[in-house]
Amino acid sequence: MEFSKASEILYKGRVVKGMDFNKPEAFPLFANTSFTMKSLDEVKEAYKSKYTYVRTGNPNRDSLAEIVSSLECGEDTLIFSSGMGAITTTMLALVKPGDHIICNRNIYGETFDVMVKLLSTFGVETILVDFDDIENVRKAIQPNTKMIYSEVLANPTINVADIPTLAKIAHDHDALLMIDNTFTSPIAIQPISFGADIVINSMTKFMNGHSDAITGSITASSEIIETIRPIRMLCGTPGDPHASWMMIRGIQTIDLRLKKQMANAAKLAKALEDNQYVSKVNHPSLESFPQHELATKLFKSKDTMSGIMSFIIPEDEKKINAFMQKLHFAHYATTLGGLRTTLNHPVTSSHSHMPDEDRRKMGITPGMFRLSVGIEDVDDLITDFMQALQVFGN
Repeated sequence: MEFSKASEILYKGRVVKGMDFNKPEAFPLFANTSFTMKSLDEVKEAYKSKYTYVRTGNPNRDSLAEIVSSLECGEDTLIFSSGMGAITTTMLALVKPGDHIICNRNIYGETFDVMVKLLSTFGVETILVDFDDIENVRKAIQPNTKMIYSEVLANPTINVADIPTLAKIAHDHDALLMIDNTFTSPIAIQPISFGADIVINSMTKFMNGHSDAITGSITASSEIIETIRPIRMLCGTPGDPHASWMMIRGIQTIDLRLKKQMANAAKLAKALEDNQYVSKVNHPSLESFPQHELATKLFKSKDTMSGIMSFIIPEDEKKINAFMQKLHFAHYATTLGGLRTTLNHPVTSSHSHMPDEDRRKMGITPGMFRLSVGIEDVDDLITDFMQALQVFGN
């Protein structure tokens, strides 16, 4: 779906729960924690269909939710305080003691902790499986399997999830398929269109795009959303109105930003692959990528796959430091998806808790960097990386 359709929510003067904003050019910020009423009749009406308290309802959050639903081709969306808030709240709402979850082995570190450490204290079992071989998923199914969970692209190895096949396996066994779309965004792919039941976005990343606000979203059927909604209120994880307001601002440029970032990533990935000092590049646009064929079935083109990649350089810490210092455009940051190109070192960040032997089995070495590509001129980016990589020839 084109973003212009989602933007109608802002520009048609829509009435949000009875409040007519008369076509504001910039959507207003409702920073108040409460709405007032003048009579008991008005109070009763407010609790039915209007706004009362910020934790239960807010126009900025609701408007952002409508936009995300449109972009993700879902029935309804809830906005959360963060991507992790979205994940944990959804799990607490949908699984119960005795349930079983099949989770992709290649998963974000804190999602791993939720699945393996947090949920286990509530009597929920999570099994980690290598989703690259889909037979592993089939073999892992149990009578009490409630959910299959994966990211579209794994962090940081960029392994691609076969969403249509995962959806069929889940639905054949009365389970739900939950997909994290953070690394790709609905501009690249809409997992619900491929059979996913629930889509989570850490909107802090590409959907915001400006590295200045934190929010998460869950998009699903109205039935699933209504199951999660009261738990979100009880957990205190609804999104902040100001952050939601900032997200609406960021999403207005998402189509322009993401297409530029994804196209830049495809070109930079090829240039890095051709460099003599780079031993491996992980990006689905490359023909050398093990799941390139699957990626071509899921994404519209090689230029619209993702703004994220990873690459491996020699394991020489002194020269790695020199390489980083030689870069002019890219810089180290602990987040991703912003306007500028950023680097992250998994061995010292997201996967630092894992033994080196286990990391290497996953393809993560001390020479690996995850790269979030920005909107800079792609020729400038390529030139910059090529000159910085020369340090490995010295």
